[in-house]
Amino acid sequence: MLRGALYIADDPALKADHARAQELLERYNATRHGAQAERDRLLRSLLGSVGDGVVLKPTFRCDYGRSITIGAGTFVNYDCVMLDAAPITIGTACQIASRVQLLTATHPIAPEPRRRGWEYAKPITLGDNVWLGGGVIVCPGVSIGDETVVGAGAVVTRDLPPGVVAFGAPARVHRTIGERDRTAMPEC
Repeated sequence: MLRGALYIADDPALKADHARAQELLERYNATRHGAQAERDRLLRSLLGSVGDGVVLKPTFRCDYGRSITIGAGTFVNYDCVMLDAAPITIGTACQIASRVQLLTATHPIAPEPRRRGWEYAKPITLGDNVWLGGGVIVCPGVSIGDETVVGAGAVVTRDLPPGVVAFGAPARVHRTIGERDRTAMPEC
């Protein structure tokens, strides 16, 4: 499954991994706001790797958790879904808005294998300092380059290079991030 081969999700080992993740998610999503240390401990138990200073707001959903890595300083807002039948790698200092979906799982186009329950997955990679606007959907096999901004509601079906602004369904590059973007903001 993690290598992109066809699999059936009813496999007993996958069901056990899924059950483990759902138990941790239930506890994570039920934590009170003041229980940040407990939330952090649960997140580190659930995911493959979590960098320092990561904030992931509940509710959060994933399938297995172990194949998700999140770099230091990344912020993930409410109601994020990460279907991680293949690895999901999120770089450092990313901003992921509410209701973003990172979807690695997919199905054969031919109807008969789908009917029998076959599926496969392709990894998703976000570079460092990527910003995904509200409701963005990232499809299986997509990589998004460092410092790229994806506008709200976009459906990312193909790789995006570093340092661009993309939006639409399907997402298309509309411009390169330039000097005017870097100087338009007040000093922080």
